[in-house]
Amino acid sequence: MLETMLRLQQRLNDETNGQGWEKGVTNRGKRIDWRRCIWLEAAELVESYPWKHWKNITAEPDDDNIRIEAVDIWHFVMSEALRLNALEGDGDIANLARRIASTPAFEAFASGDGAKPTDLYDQIETVESFVAALFAGASVEELTARFFDVARLGDLDLSTLYSLYVGKNILNRFRQDHGYKEGSYTKIWNGREDNVVMQELLEKNPGIEPEALYEALETVYPG
Repeated sequence: MLETMLRLQQRLNDETNGQGWEKGVTNRGKRIDWRRCIWLEAAELVESYPWKHWKNITAEPDDDNIRIEAVDIWHFVMSEALRLNALEGDGDIANLARRIASTPAFEAFASGDGAKPTDLYDQIETVESFVAALFAGASVEELTARFFDVARLGDLDLSTLYSLYVGKNILNRFRQDHGYKEGSYTKIWNGREDNVVMQELLEKNPGIEPEALYEALETVYPG
């Protein structure tokens, strides 16, 4: 599952940004900064908590959004890992997957071990520690280990992360292929957002293969 996700992310980045994006520039000359992508998504995750002492002080955390933001962060964490892997070695994705999978953090995450902090402020600090490590030059192993701590905040394990990631990855690919970058893509499908349609397809077809999901999106896209 880990290698499949890394390969899907590599393909998405290649198709969206052009070959050689690992050097930090798209084929349209736009700078890429995966770390900035990560910390901004992490900030959105923190906003899912009622941390503000002056507003909605009795609200509950938005667990659904925490889960969604964690999956979005995973896209960028893998992109940064792929970039570092390309700069440090030969860019072999199978080797990168083995590096991550050999860590105690991944083994615990894959087996469902470990629990999130019960206190919401401790949960927020888990996100902030992850961002701090990111900007302290974290290695691939440390970056992914810290991410797995964040993923637990959304009650994710390897299986659920895989399912949600594949769904979002294929939807992102579908968007790019249908004019998302140019502004011609239709995001509302017969009154529902495309994310909702994708989730329904996943629920109706457990274990659906990535390409089969893409084809299923094609059949219901109104654009």
